[in-house]
Amino acid sequence: MNRETRRIFRRLSSDTSAILGFALLIFFVIVAILAPFIASPPPGRDPYIMPIVTWSSNPLPPSPEHPFGVAGKRDIFYGVVWGTRTAFRVGIIVTLISTALGLLIGSVAGYFGKLWDEILMRITDIFMAIPFLVAAMVLTTILGTGLDKVMVAMTVFSWMGPARLIRGNILQVKEEQFVLAAKALGVSDFSIIIRHVLPNTIFPVLIQASMRMGSLVITAAALSFLGVGAPQGYADWGALLNYARNWMLGGQGEALKYWYMTVFPGVAMVLFVLAWNLVGDALRDAFDPRLRL
Repeated sequence: MNRETRRIFRRLSSDTSAILGFALLIFFVIVAILAPFIASPPPGRDPYIMPIVTWSSNPLPPSPEHPFGVAGKRDIFYGVVWGTRTAFRVGIIVTLISTALGLLIGSVAGYFGKLWDEILMRITDIFMAIPFLVAAMVLTTILGTGLDKVMVAMTVFSWMGPARLIRGNILQVKEEQFVLAAKALGVSDFSIIIRHVLPNTIFPVLIQASMRMGSLVITAAALSFLGVGAPQGYADWGALLNYARNWMLGGQGEALKYWYMTVFPGVAMVLFVLAWNLVGDALRDAFDPRLRL
């Protein structure tokens, strides 16, 4: 282990927020991996579809059989556990594809500049001017209900941040001596970008990507809550909150009677987003050259 690696580990291990963030993230990873054992799915059925456990439309409070209660005839505990897999699936896929698309567009704009930069950045500005949640909701409605449609819609409107960030970094790096030397030696532009430019500019984009994971999951949950995301009965935190829409206020004199319908999926979302934000902050602080001792 070299000196720089030791410095990074020392900074991470001494940061309480970093330890908390990684602990929460590891917890969610374990829950996602062990979901079939924590909440066993019915045999022969899609495990991501929450099984119907009662025919009563009224919510049922937590009990030994259903520790988080029942909402929309379905077990909340099952939905929270398998919803963890849904959250990772949405967050990772959308983040990877949108970041890759942003890197491609931003790299071309920043490295080649001039007309390429003008055209691509004006397109980026147009996309950035459209409210993200509204645009994703409209496109999801057009494409149809389904988690895959949600991911397509979110990817289409979430590549602009990485594109802007990598473009700004490349504008600073492309005039460095090692890039100019590579050009003078006749190295192709593609090789310069892949071997010299991106390795020196990509890390801030990766940090931003880790911090975007949580917000993308929240957006997917919001679409499911509005009824245009995950299909009926799908194990998704937003879909669980959708079942609670008509019960959130309770009844006369019993405002908190159905607290479990929102608390358990809501806490899961908050902790998931908090984990990624803390991890992103910790990595940024650990790798920021301005903070090096």
